[in-house]
Order: sequence, then C-alpha cells, then structure tokens
Amino acid sequence: MDITVDTSAVMAVVLEEPAKKKIVALTQGADLLAPPSLRWEVGNALSSLMRRELISVGEAHQAVSVFESIPIRFVDVELGDVMEITGRHQIWAYDAYSIRCARRFRTPLLSLDKNQCRIAELENITVMEVPS
Repeated sequence: MDITVDTSAVMAVVLEEPAKKKIVALTQGADLLAPPSLRWEVGNALSSLMRRELISVGEAHQAVSVFESIPIRFVDVELGDVMEITGRHQIWAYDAYSIRCARRFRTPLLSLDKNQCRIAELENITVMEVPS
C-alpha cells in the first residue's frame, strides 16, 4: 500500500513526538510518497526551531539523520494542478503539493494538520487519522 506523507507527520517522527509510535504503526509495510518539497519543508521547520532556540544544531542534525533514514519516494506533482487546489481553497502551495501527490497517485494522505486533512477530504482524498 502507498501512503502520501506530509511534513507534519514526518516532523512528528523525526522529533520523537508522542504521535511517532502511531505514525510508525500506521505506515508499517507501506511505501511512503511525498513531493520533493518535503525535504525543504523539513529543513525550514528545523531551522525555525533552531532560531527560536527550541532545539540545538546537534538536535537538528539528529533529526536530519532520522529523516534521511525514512524510505520516502519523492515524486513530482504538476504545478498547474497545485495552483488549482491552492486557488480553490486559498492555501499555501506547500500544503497543496501533498494533496496533489495523494490525488495523483491515489493514495491516502497521512497528516497531523487538521486544516490540510479537511481540505484533502473536500478533494475526495482519504485521510489517515492518527488517533490521539
């Protein structure tokens, strides 16, 4: 089974957040897909945490190591289709990339971002919920 993962789910794993165990269990045996922007979003999220002094450079390096160990297949999405989703829902392109990825490859979307999940459902994409 293929699953599209977004930044929120990946960050929960690399930062050892409480949702990590549930995310790992949900994705066990699955092939993970993501748009190429995921790499930059992870980097941006980590740099933001460092700027706010919530993590150290060493912790960011550890998170990058964990991220790079996750077997994710990076797949392209059509920018024009992303713009359609962005315009329909007034969201950032970064959120629309994952939604387009899930639609293009007919996969469920695994996200902890409630707004992104809501929009994915409006786009008739199955959302994998992480139980709290």
